[in-house]
Amino acid sequence: MERLALPMVRGNALLKEEKVFKDPVHRYIHVRDQLIWDLVGTKEFQRLRRVRQLGTTFLTFHGAEHTRFNHSLGVYEIMRRMIEVFNDHPHWNEDDRLLCLATALLHDIGHGPFSHSFEKVFETDHESWTRAIITGKTEVNAVLRRMGDEFPREVADVIEKTHPNKLVVSMISSQIDADRMDYLQRDAFYTGVSYGHFDMERILRVMRPTEDQVVIKSTGMHAVEDYIMSRYQMYWQVYFHPVTRSAEVILNKILRRAKALYEEGYAFEQAPHHFIPFFEGEVTISDYLKLDESIVFYYFQMWEEEKDGILADLCSRFLHRRLLQYVEFDQNFIMNEWAGLQERFKAIGIDPNYYLVVDFSSDLPYDFYRPGEEEERMPIHLLMNDQKLRELSRESDVVEAISGKKRTDHKLYYPSDILKTPGQEEEKRKIMEILSG
Repeated sequence: MERLALPMVRGNALLKEEKVFKDPVHRYIHVRDQLIWDLVGTKEFQRLRRVRQLGTTFLTFHGAEHTRFNHSLGVYEIMRRMIEVFNDHPHWNEDDRLLCLATALLHDIGHGPFSHSFEKVFETDHESWTRAIITGKTEVNAVLRRMGDEFPREVADVIEKTHPNKLVVSMISSQIDADRMDYLQRDAFYTGVSYGHFDMERILRVMRPTEDQVVIKSTGMHAVEDYIMSRYQMYWQVYFHPVTRSAEVILNKILRRAKALYEEGYAFEQAPHHFIPFFEGEVTISDYLKLDESIVFYYFQMWEEEKDGILADLCSRFLHRRLLQYVEFDQNFIMNEWAGLQERFKAIGIDPNYYLVVDFSSDLPYDFYRPGEEEERMPIHLLMNDQKLRELSRESDVVEAISGKKRTDHKLYYPSDILKTPGQEEEKRKIMEILSG
């Protein structure tokens, strides 16, 4: 797509000719609004081409090379189609159309490289950065302000879930929204699995707007059941795959090691210029936007030659897919074996802070409303024939069976290749006995 100059006009206009993006999931993504076309052309949105949608998952599923750019366009397209369905319904206000479309397109613009692993190390939050990019001195902000000086703040408020229009918020952020419906299908397509497929066409046809949220006609219940089970399977078969998590562990430790070395005054062969604002905790929007996955890979290649053995080894492991092995464990293991295992690692010259890692994953596939609890979730409601609303799990035996049930998985990652090298065989044998349980 050619980079467009950003004309300084107020408001929105329709393009002279509809623009389309070919898309493997939705076939075509349609753009008629000048506002949307110009947002796609901003440098902040184009940066999403350099941030993968699934972080380290490409090391497990080799096709998972798609980006936040792909996904954001897909969410926009689903939102556009939702609005088409809503047009004839009394609770829909056409004045909210561009707010919904802009929010759908920009909802992930604040993601950093490798997203969640990056956030854990540097204590950043992609939604906070999304709002900062939308409301700050950026090309995105300049385009949005053509709709009015308050329009960027409105978009940011929808993303923050504080906008007074709850219907609009639910269309982009709920238990059945444009975001989830795109990433499940898109991630399934690019990973090559069948779990994430569901009948989106049917769900879109039975979606209805109400004053507070999107609801589903009761005749579409089985399509929603399929959607929820698809989400459940995708989390455990793709998103929480143990090999992907091994790569995330190594990525996390690379960044932590680089940060620790910087704080110690270590003289890097390749100075971490792009990382310094993050190491020092003083990051501007400009600093944040300069760091993408191509830059991170550059540093990892340079750091593979560093004199610090831990940083060099971790970078080599990540770049060449020499990942950590894992075992499953329970709470008793942590209570009884953890301290001793750490000491044994130290005794054979392996730093347990970087090579012995506990990792937890948990998911709640569907939940009903629990007022006052952390991360309150608005449930999915069915619109019954008598026009009353019923919470989904009260009608669906399938959904009732998994409602409110959080599944948690515990794994311990370690470098099996080091434990197999010659030397200190007796100590290593004892370590392996402990790990094998």
